[in-house]
Amino acid sequence: MADIITLKELCTELKVDPREAREKLRAAAKDPKNFPELAKAHKPRTSWQWVKESAGEKEARSVLKTN
Repeated sequence: MADIITLKELCTELKVDPREAREKLRAAAKDPKNFPELAKAHKPRTSWQWVKESAGEKEARSVLKTN
């Protein structure tokens, strides 16, 4: 089975507030032109999680690293 990384783990690793992280990810998911993997993977009312080393995780990291 593939390893899964959750938003909580990413927030801990990147030292980001989970509430702010969710806001940033929701905004990015609404922009499929720039973040196609986030837009495709996210379903409302579900937890944010990705397969480790996937394109979706890389997009999520890039969104969370920006200020």
